[in-house]
Amino acid sequence: MIREIIVKSSNDLKNVTELKKRSEETAIEVNGIVAEILKTVKSEGDIAIFNYTKKFDGVELDSSSIKVSENEFEEALNAVDKGLIEIIKKSANNIREFHENQKTKSWFINKEDGIILGQIIRPIEKVGIYVPGGTAPLPSSVLMNAIPAKVAGVERIVMATPPGKDGKVNATILAAARIAGVDEVYKVGGAQAIAALAYGTESVPKVDKITGPGNIFVATAKRLVFGEVGIDMVAGPSEILILADKSANPAYVAADLLSQAEHDKLSSPILVTDSPELVKLVKSELASQLERLPRREIAGESLKNFGAIILVPNIETGIDIANMIAPEHLEICTDNPFDLVSSIKNAGAIFLGNYTPEPLGDYFAGPNHVLPTSGTARFYSPLSVDDFIKKSSLLSYSKRAFDKCAEDVATFAKAEGLNAHANSALIRIGKGK
Repeated sequence: MIREIIVKSSNDLKNVTELKKRSEETAIEVNGIVAEILKTVKSEGDIAIFNYTKKFDGVELDSSSIKVSENEFEEALNAVDKGLIEIIKKSANNIREFHENQKTKSWFINKEDGIILGQIIRPIEKVGIYVPGGTAPLPSSVLMNAIPAKVAGVERIVMATPPGKDGKVNATILAAARIAGVDEVYKVGGAQAIAALAYGTESVPKVDKITGPGNIFVATAKRLVFGEVGIDMVAGPSEILILADKSANPAYVAADLLSQAEHDKLSSPILVTDSPELVKLVKSELASQLERLPRREIAGESLKNFGAIILVPNIETGIDIANMIAPEHLEICTDNPFDLVSSIKNAGAIFLGNYTPEPLGDYFAGPNHVLPTSGTARFYSPLSVDDFIKKSSLLSYSKRAFDKCAEDVATFAKAEGLNAHANSALIRIGKGK
């Protein structure tokens, strides 16, 4: 059901490296399909959107129905269980509180001779967020994308999400959008949604940046439109690595592995432990818990093809493996998890202790669940307020201050062979041409 790998030392990681290889389609095939969709939407606008929605979602839309109406919002809010609405509001408050602490301010410094330097922070004006539909609609993704944008001060938040067969957007997704402060929602999914947000159509506004998760076609579309608009990251399938010792509860560990395995057949659930006994107990728990899951077929494929239990000689070797894999989610279930945090170099989010499971981060705690995947935690960070702001440098020199450095500027410019640059400086002190 799940492969076992025995690692004898930190130099023995060949089999572990293989776990990082995941592919749904050949890159060439997907790129070609997505590039054609982008080209068509860019040239044909709404007509292309309506045609693709009919082809891929089986829904006929037009300019009067593509945007979610106020009546549809009200209908959705009335349809969702009131208890769930309250939970979504609690989650939204936690997410908002966490992200408020990420806000940065413009700053200025006054130096000698009338020099003023600084940095101006401004929110991005228009942001598009993509929310998947499919087999598991994700209202939590609405909160995680929209709330940091609101905290940053984004003026207009536009959401795209695919319609169901009835031509409507999932009610819980719409409820979350209203709670999070999304300004408008459009019934369009897939690569065509990314194209619409990037280029604009008669009905869908062009935005400045696109964030949010999606399948390989959505991810590829985001990568291809980067430059036309900004993007958050190109995310791959979900993954979790649990670093555990003999103190870990095997039922909890198995449950957390399955919580990611049920996302997608390409998800990667990995346990790294120095306890042979825990390996046996977790395998037993996986078998029994898997049988009770409604999405057991998906979870089973994930465990079989991309899951692993790695037995290491010590926790230090386990840490080396975690840093090499750079997982999206890292759970540390050891006697003293805080003692290990300083050794973790690469992880999207770190969950400490037996009572901090990954789903707590997905839904409720407050930190963002849009995280770097596929090893990109080596250089990417979770989605944050910073993703929804832009920074401008500010410079102001008085004549006296510039007189002092003009020749230095000119000399530097000449060293690069840029004489017009040099002259721009020298002409201000009477030495230019």
